[in-house]
Amino acid sequence: MLKYFILSSLVFLSDQLTKALIIKNIFDTQYIRINPYFYLVHFKNEGAAFSFLSDAGGWQRYFLSIVATMASVFIIIMIKKHKDDFYTALGLSLLLGGALGNLYDRISLGYVTDFLYFHFNDYYWPAFNIADAAITIGVLIIIYDTMIKKSHSK
Repeated sequence: MLKYFILSSLVFLSDQLTKALIIKNIFDTQYIRINPYFYLVHFKNEGAAFSFLSDAGGWQRYFLSIVATMASVFIIIMIKKHKDDFYTALGLSLLLGGALGNLYDRISLGYVTDFLYFHFNDYYWPAFNIADAAITIGVLIIIYDTMIKKSHSK
């Protein structure tokens, strides 16, 4: 079970390291073009995913922090429960590391730092960070694993 918490810690640390580098080296709302489809940016997201609630007046910081704290406790319990189910525990570990990375930002800064910004022509994907990517990958692993298990149980 320790390996899952180490993975969560690595996600958290890589998320915080990359955010610190962005905060130190890129001005707010600055765009650095890496290639025609990808920019490094420095966006302050005061809301949730896709900037949902970002202009809600400040209460969302506390609400989202409480939700992330409760989710993190629940995820820890679920990792312990599914410690022998590799893919579920793996997905949950990625979720935990990402949730803690964004929670730390929200508590310490009041917002989450997003810096990866992809687009194709005029179609832009909302900026995100390592924590968001880990959460997304973790959810996809859990969904895939659940679908595989269901198909084998028929």
